[in-house]
Formats: sequence, C-alpha cells, structure tokens
Amino acid sequence: MPAEIFVQRFPVAAADIDELGHVNNIVYLRYAQDIATAHWRTRAPKEMVDAFVWVVTRHEVDYRAQLELGDDVEVRTWVDDVPRGPSWVRFVEVYKADAKKPAAQIKSNWVMLDAQTRRMKRVPPDLAACFMIPP
Repeated sequence: MPAEIFVQRFPVAAADIDELGHVNNIVYLRYAQDIATAHWRTRAPKEMVDAFVWVVTRHEVDYRAQLELGDDVEVRTWVDDVPRGPSWVRFVEVYKADAKKPAAQIKSNWVMLDAQTRRMKRVPPDLAACFMIPP
C-alpha cells in the first residue's frame, strides 16, 4: 500500500534567516521534526500516541534551492511503506509554496520507543496501516 502524503505550510520568519540571507540549514530539520510530530499526532490513535515516542537516529539532507524571508514554505512528508522492526524511514520534501521542485529533500530514520521504559518497540502493523492510503 502506498503511504499517505501529509502537508503543512510554514512562513519563513526573520529568526530563520542566516548570515547568508537565506533559511538556515537547521530550520529545515525543524520543519522535518514539526511535520513528523504533526503527522504522528494526526494519524495515530490516541492510545498509541500516549504509549509510544519517536527518536531520530539519522538524517540525510539534500539542499536544492534557497528559501528566503517572506517565502511561504510547503512541507510534505510520508513514511516508507514497511517499518523494519522499531525503525521507520520518513521522507520530507520542503518546497517554496507553489514551486514544482523541492528546495530540500530529507530522509530520516526514526525509531519507536515505549513511552514509559524508553525501550525500542517494534512498529505494530495496525499502526503502520494508519499512515497508508486505504485500498
């Protein structure tokens, strides 16, 4: 089953701009974090949101174009179609609103933990199904 694409928009704020006059690299990771959290809280059942937390073990970022002050940013995310044990790959694309090509592409490896024990937990199939497009 293909994964659902979740979309949010963010304005570029003055605090996001670095000394080169464009969005600082760390802001792209904040977009990735913020949209991942929103996607999780929107799609996962409340009992799973309460039972599990996520940590990132790896980010890969490819920067393609600059974003600048005043730009509206559209961020899109989706998960890989199959989690691997406690690990699940998440993809994020950051666009200047209405652009055809992304300004950045991010691939992150997230690991699910039990909220109480902080021990890794296998991603249950019923949870993974919440993030897929129904047939």
